[in-house]
Amino acid sequence: MTSDLILLELAETQRLLRERLGHAAEAARPAVRGHVTDVVGLGIRVSGVRVGVGDLMTVLGAGGAAPVPAQVVAVHSWGATCMPLGSTVGITAGDAVLPSGAAATVPAGPGLLGRVVDALGRPMDGRGPLADVVDVPLEQSAPNPLLRRRVDTALPTGVRALDTLIPVGAGQRVGIMAGSGVGKSTLLGMCVRGTAAPIRVVALVGERGREVREFLEDTLDEASRARTVVVLATGDDPPMLRLTAAFTATRIAEWFRDEGFDVLLVVDSITRTALAQREVALAAGEPPATRGYPASVFAMLPRLLERSGPGESGSITALYTVLVEGDDLQDPIGDTVRGILDGHVVLSRRLATAGHFPSIDVLESISRVERAVLAPERVTLAAVARRLLAAFRDARELIEVGAYAAGSDPDVDVAIALRPQLEAFLRQRPDEVVDAADAWAYLGAVLAGSAS
Repeated sequence: MTSDLILLELAETQRLLRERLGHAAEAARPAVRGHVTDVVGLGIRVSGVRVGVGDLMTVLGAGGAAPVPAQVVAVHSWGATCMPLGSTVGITAGDAVLPSGAAATVPAGPGLLGRVVDALGRPMDGRGPLADVVDVPLEQSAPNPLLRRRVDTALPTGVRALDTLIPVGAGQRVGIMAGSGVGKSTLLGMCVRGTAAPIRVVALVGERGREVREFLEDTLDEASRARTVVVLATGDDPPMLRLTAAFTATRIAEWFRDEGFDVLLVVDSITRTALAQREVALAAGEPPATRGYPASVFAMLPRLLERSGPGESGSITALYTVLVEGDDLQDPIGDTVRGILDGHVVLSRRLATAGHFPSIDVLESISRVERAVLAPERVTLAAVARRLLAAFRDARELIEVGAYAAGSDPDVDVAIALRPQLEAFLRQRPDEVVDAADAWAYLGAVLAGSAS
């Protein structure tokens, strides 16, 4: 045996010895336990352990009660405040607390496709344990902005109004902003079914339990479900789970993006995620600020939203619904999210109540990547359509009372003549998927001869 082989065998033996000694030391390390001092509102106060923000802990209930997982959200001189990932019923002062010594992880991988999991990545669909997945850290920083690919390719959604007048690019982040009951979830379902992205990740945050099966069985068809990962946290889940759901969905989408896939990420809704963060922050003792939202809410939003978008190879095209209060687009969450994202789609209650679906207010919506993803002739065509829609809107009151005189404004005259065709173009059945090329041909036929 040569001296080189002897040295290699010696190095390997030393490595194995160090590894075994490490495992033995870990196994022999005494378990350090803390205890519950108070349970106040949503938070559990713990002392006797040294932990950091984000660490996981387990509250060992007395009398054979089921252990409750919790996550550290604040650290104090006397201990820590944890938010439970389950019910606090039965937890009492003095209950033992066992720190895990690790941050949260979630499963990611192709084995998640077609599955429904909770905010921690645990299966909820009754189809057994997950296979072909790996555990990855829940927290991850956003990609280096200088290494991101540019958004320069349109991503068809199957929705005529979006693909032509408010185009979505691969890697773009878009907010869908509206009040309650105007068709946000239905529009999201249309985008998930019609998108060209091969992978879809949907986070239902704070959703009504009644609507979950409707979304899975009616909104998504069988082909879409097979390529979709659904992360679910219903409205009755603890706030920490509702907050974590959006991060879990984002982390799963990041894994697919890092593997080179184009992913459509849907979070319904980012507002309920912010509300969950508010509940967590207030329970941890953080003072409220703007309209009752603590400062950590406005720090959390860019930390979450900046993680989507293009990477070095794949991309995450993200659609976030924003539930604005009283249809006020200037509410704190809506205003903050609109400033972070690359465009927004506004849904109109006036259109929804008139039976116009999808109820997209084209003139109030904007895509910040339109010129980067569309050919110049298509940009011009979309601009003509917007100009005619704006002309009719500005003269609407005069037209309705009969005070508009034909010939006063050429754009208004054309807008009045094309109004039925434009409205028909902007309407679409929820179960209809339209090819982007067909949508552009339709718009070109409607506007033929109107461009100037």
